[in-house]
Amino acid sequence: MTYKIAMVAQKGGVGKSTLARIIAVESAKGGLQTKIADLDTQQTTSTNWAARRATNGLEPPIRAEAFRSVDVALQDALNFDLYIFDGAPHSSAETQAACRSADMVVIPTSEGLDDLHPSVLLANNLLKAGIPANKVAFALCITSDSTREIANARAYLAQTPYAVLDGEIPFRAAFKTAMDQGKAITETSFPTLRKRADAMAQSIIDAVVAAAEREVA
Repeated sequence: MTYKIAMVAQKGGVGKSTLARIIAVESAKGGLQTKIADLDTQQTTSTNWAARRATNGLEPPIRAEAFRSVDVALQDALNFDLYIFDGAPHSSAETQAACRSADMVVIPTSEGLDDLHPSVLLANNLLKAGIPANKVAFALCITSDSTREIANARAYLAQTPYAVLDGEIPFRAAFKTAMDQGKAITETSFPTLRKRADAMAQSIIDAVVAAAEREVA
């Protein structure tokens, strides 16, 4: 069985590709055959990152490929245990197609209303398109260190029918440095930051497994 995750967002810069990378790396370390289907064919962020990772000889290697169509990407999915759609930074018919095929949809957002509002709008549009609310979860990414602002964001998202994943990925220059080297943020050299990234990765993996088990049941 292939587990499929769709990382989607209404706008760029909210951590979509960051999350795709940590799930790919941590799953591959766990022995799963993993691939990122990069649906942002203009920027190919994940594909370029995987190339940097290969150039720097980092293990495990991560496969990433740009696809213009979800249908074409799905033809490749059966060859892997985990298949991650890294969506384009806007809602489209391809975004909906990726979300329909996925076991879990993760929408990253910061704690600011400029990100929260379009993220909830995207989730609501997916719901209207027939994607069940229990397949959709928000992940707080690129956040500040304000406990109050993060709590307010969680309260805002709690008013929706969608899950909110545990943990947050804060904005840190060390994370950007790691990704520039072809690493996932779970591979940063700073133990405290690595712990926070690991917690988010585990939260996403647990949500995907739970969603897949619901489908089987």
